[in-house]
Amino acid sequence: MREILISLRRTPYQTLSAFLVLFFSLFLSIALFITLSFLYGILGYIETRPQVTAYFQTKTTESDIFKVRDELTQSGKVLSIKYISKDEAFKIYKNLNKDNPLLLEMVSADILPPSLEIYAKKPVYLPEIAEFLKKQSGIDEVQFQKDIVDRLLTLTSILRKITLVFFSFLILMTIVVLTTTTMFKIALRKDEIELLRLLGATNFYIRRPFLFESILLGLSASVTSFLIILGLLLYSAPFLTSYLRGIPALSLNLDFYQLVVWPLNPLFLGVTFGISSLFGMGIAAVASLLATQKYLKV
Repeated sequence: MREILISLRRTPYQTLSAFLVLFFSLFLSIALFITLSFLYGILGYIETRPQVTAYFQTKTTESDIFKVRDELTQSGKVLSIKYISKDEAFKIYKNLNKDNPLLLEMVSADILPPSLEIYAKKPVYLPEIAEFLKKQSGIDEVQFQKDIVDRLLTLTSILRKITLVFFSFLILMTIVVLTTTTMFKIALRKDEIELLRLLGATNFYIRRPFLFESILLGLSASVTSFLIILGLLLYSAPFLTSYLRGIPALSLNLDFYQLVVWPLNPLFLGVTFGISSLFGMGIAAVASLLATQKYLKV
């Protein structure tokens, strides 16, 4: 460790440039990773909500509502239908606004409409179901969320493609800068390296200090960028809480685990830090190996 610190002090400007390149790369990478995680979490949440919701007029009888429900069920296009009565709607309303007693005083179960929450078997059935509901008497409003899901899918797809292109350029630029910086440091110690080789030192022994130095820079840049991102997240937490009000949690549905993204939790933050650390140390190590290969003829 002492040798690494001495080497860093020998070339302060090259060390600073390598650190800054790693820092900005990791800072942007973490920001994009968290943004994509939130977008996928919101998309997953919307997909678990009723795809079509029909709000009936308050005077509509339950028999008329059940008639519409039965017709939809017999169509063979519906996966499930949930009936929400006025009383159930009022319970949901009270739970969503439990922190605002003024809103609770202004609303009673009588003025809230009963509704049907409908899930289609296939997305292609959604427009047909929505059109059928709009033609029924007694229905006051039909909420069709396909447009929202499609827009979110489009936004996520575009951002994912931009991220892939951006990451490719970012990794290439970072490796080039780090490789050039490491080669400059090796050039300053060329005589020392030649002497070590004459004394029988192995390639790994010669390469080791440069490799460890790069890994240390990658880890330091990762910690710094993560702490700044964490500070920004904690600072914006009240705004996010207000903006995502009514959404209990956002999560990423992985094949083996459901990772909760929001509310912020140690596991998600730990995964984010772990990925950024591995990414930072990985590209730093690759750059170091590429730089030393020229002199060691591996």
